[in-house]
Amino acid sequence: MRIAIIIPAHNEEAFIAQTLQSLVDQTLKPSKVIVVSDNSTDDTAAIAGSFQDKLPLQVIEDSSSAQNVPGSKVINAFNKGLEIIDPEKYDLICKYDADLIFPSNYLEIVVSRFRESKITGMAAGHCTILKNGQWVVENQNNPDHIRGALKAYHVDCFKQIGGLRATIGWDTIDEMLARFYGWQVVTIDNLYVKHLKPTGAAYHKKSKFLQGEAFYKMRYGYLLTAITAIKMAAKHKNATIFYHYLKGYQLAQRKNLEPIVTPDQGRFIRKYRWNGIKKKLGF
Repeated sequence: MRIAIIIPAHNEEAFIAQTLQSLVDQTLKPSKVIVVSDNSTDDTAAIAGSFQDKLPLQVIEDSSSAQNVPGSKVINAFNKGLEIIDPEKYDLICKYDADLIFPSNYLEIVVSRFRESKITGMAAGHCTILKNGQWVVENQNNPDHIRGALKAYHVDCFKQIGGLRATIGWDTIDEMLARFYGWQVVTIDNLYVKHLKPTGAAYHKKSKFLQGEAFYKMRYGYLLTAITAIKMAAKHKNATIFYHYLKGYQLAQRKNLEPIVTPDQGRFIRKYRWNGIKKKLGF
């Protein structure tokens, strides 16, 4: 399989060399790697460029807001990279972060999972973070969720879901739309990637209401949003998360924001989430 990897990067000079070296060391080599240095003020682009003799690598520079608002910034940078490749020439399109260390057989294992089934639309391993001297799974979401840091798409799935939305919640929307169209989303057991920077570490403080906004735009409905808010607040032991989720939902509702999924897709998403809740409750 021919693999195209796009890596959005904003001020990642401390990490990007490790990410690119881990791609150099892959047992199955990527066909194309694009690093999009997005408004970087450090040596991200220069460090990435130093790998051009080791990888089929292209570095482009883009200008955007310096604020790392989740969703819009990273996907806009990804889309800049997507503009310069022809998806028809590739079997897999990957969106990877610039602060990951992949095991040397990572791409080989991911490709094997795509080859197992023609309806595998997305596949990935699991992110781990360094905690108390040990690498532990960075578990912020459901076990069937692929982290936004390491997405890999079959090109046909990618085209059918319409690419990636530049909005908070993009890394849930892509999976839900893939399932809506009959694709499988596969998380691979015992395949771990080192995530050098915890998710959300650089997010701007104004992003705190955006998750509730995302639920509104995905047509979750208020009750499902509230249940999710309770779950996340309990998980992080932070009651303000509950307030922020609901406040974000209400603000989006008040502004009458345009949903980013169709009514049919929204019904599918709600049914999928409710089924997950019922399963956890033993129903």
